[in-house]
Amino acid sequence: MAYSLDTKVGDIMKDTHALEILEKHVPGISKNPMIGMAKGFTLKQILAMPQAKDAGLTEEMVEKVLAEINARK
Repeated sequence: MAYSLDTKVGDIMKDTHALEILEKHVPGISKNPMIGMAKGFTLKQILAMPQAKDAGLTEEMVEKVLAEINARK
């Protein structure tokens, strides 16, 4: 099953190949103390948060990473 904006962060974090790609694009994400709280949220929910916008995270960026992850499945 392909990952999408409706995928929970925790599901991506469980997939070692997906996590490897995510770490390439966002170094240190798996070690960030806030990631535990984010695991229950979908990517779409994360994108809707003001903190995501403040960090410069865009839907286009997430879609690009998802495409790379899904291409390796």
